[in-house]
Amino acid sequence: MVNITHKQNSLRKAIASAMVKVSKQETIDAIKQRKVPKGDVFEFARAAGLLGIKKTSDVIPDCHPLPVEYASITYEIHELSVKILVEVHTIYKTGVEVEAMHGAAVTALVMYDMLKPIDKNVEISDIKLESKTGGKSDFNKNDHTGIKCAVIVCSDRISKGEKQDVSGKTIIEKMETFGITTNEYKIIPDDFDQIQTIVKSLADKKFELVIFTGGTGLSSRDVTPDAISPLIEKEIPGIMEHARNYGQQRMPYAMLSRSVAGFIKNTLVLTLPGSKKGAAQTIDALFPYILHLFELNDISVHDQKPQ
Repeated sequence: MVNITHKQNSLRKAIASAMVKVSKQETIDAIKQRKVPKGDVFEFARAAGLLGIKKTSDVIPDCHPLPVEYASITYEIHELSVKILVEVHTIYKTGVEVEAMHGAAVTALVMYDMLKPIDKNVEISDIKLESKTGGKSDFNKNDHTGIKCAVIVCSDRISKGEKQDVSGKTIIEKMETFGITTNEYKIIPDDFDQIQTIVKSLADKKFELVIFTGGTGLSSRDVTPDAISPLIEKEIPGIMEHARNYGQQRMPYAMLSRSVAGFIKNTLVLTLPGSKKGAAQTIDALFPYILHLFELNDISVHDQKPQ
């Protein structure tokens, strides 16, 4: 199965449909009047369809088992056709499109089985997905190519040439997947004054997004949050609370990160861990959802901290 461990839970919905066509009005009448010899077609088929939804991962090899938190099966009669509508909801890492279509297919097959003794020309057709919502694609529909972005690597060893930068380049690559080009990329030592100087300069140059990587731990040289925090005019605690929660589910040391986030002037500043994995996971946790901030027109940072 496809690896979905990097994804995060979100509300996901899918609606699928199928058509069952009969050859005579008497069959439709028998369905409506509950006179089909094998029983109530709608209720038997609905029960089977619900089981089909729940058992999807048992019969479709690449489907992940997931919690089905809502399922509905309804019918519409159009002349000699019955349209089956199946709706499925979950809060999980992957969608429920196949579950909805599988439920529609099973419902249609049960109707076929129950109707064939009284109508030899029953047909099943048009099993399809009607709609789906949820997941990253729903939150990454706008064009973010104009965002002015900088990535700053804070590391004594990398700045001295003793080690190659990996986390900064990983962030740059991930930003490109959201249509964001990194306009400035720098490597600086773990130095309080240099960190403050560069972030002030970038804010003055009207950079909209500045991402620091490194220096968020607990060693004596990990000073990135200490340098950034006093300059933040509007803190957004939920950003890094979510990032730490996301990371904690994948790495028990994530709780030790001291990352902070907020606005300096009109610049959103994020401080990420210095490891490649930690930086990548933080981006996975925050993007594209955080880009909603750049779609708001009334963000105000006038309630500044006393300096």
